Amino acid sequence: MAIMERGNGQQARGQPHETPLKRPAEEQQTYGDMLNDPQIRRWLERAGVALVVGVLFALVFDIRIGISVAVLAVIADVVRRARKSSSVTAWQKSSAAERRTERQLKSLEKNGYLVLHARAVPYDDEGVSDGRIDHLVIGPTGVYAIDSEKWDKRLPVRTLSHRKLFHGPFNKKERLDEARWEADQASRMIEERVGFEVPVQPSVAIYGPSIPWKVMRVRDVDVYAGNRARAYFRRRPKILTETDVQRIFKAAEKALPPKYPQEYEEG
Repeated sequence: MAIMERGNGQQARGQPHETPLKRPAEEQQTYGDMLNDPQIRRWLERAGVALVVGVLFALVFDIRIGISVAVLAVIADVVRRARKSSSVTAWQKSSAAERRTERQLKSLEKNGYLVLHARAVPYDDEGVSDGRIDHLVIGPTGVYAIDSEKWDKRLPVRTLSHRKLFHGPFNKKERLDEARWEADQASRMIEERVGFEVPVQPSVAIYGPSIPWKVMRVRDVDVYAGNRARAYFRRRPKILTETDVQRIFKAAEKALPPKYPQEYEEG
């Protein structure tokens, strides 16, 4: 099956990545090398901002208030950057849609859901395909394959008889068929490892245009607005035990390899 491109926002997928050269352990790091380290630069920037803010407040009020405000400025920046962080590899972060969905799914962990991001979907005997499940969610209510999409907000989204999905004049049949194929492949490969049936429900979370429904099943794929990704799991009956969830999660980790090498994650 031919795998279709997912729009300009996805073009960074599958790009080659060069492994950074490792220095000998005994080689000393120069000041230039340290300044090129993004983490060090980030902390230097924080320190500079905190110093300026602290001095201003110290001059206007007193030194204790200045120190307190400087510390709060550093904490606020750390929290802000942490919220923007992602377990998706840094060089692959071309899709803001995936990061937005990932942030929503984090809150499901307390309800017993486990999530795998950016998992490759291999063919039967032909290695790794171009297929990819953006988010594989495993929890008490079942297993779900979510693809996050950013579409042009100027074009309306509509359906026809639950069989066709249009974005403006463009028929999204191939995109839905791809999502369903990925979920079917994931289901088959997980079942081979756990020894029982594991249905995987495909879905597409759309960001950008207004979606005039909560959740609609089109060609067996659930379609909904991206900001409803978390609500998508509410009020569904529980069908899996905690043991089932853990077993399926471990099987999925082995059956569906990471699309991108984990060693290149953002530090």
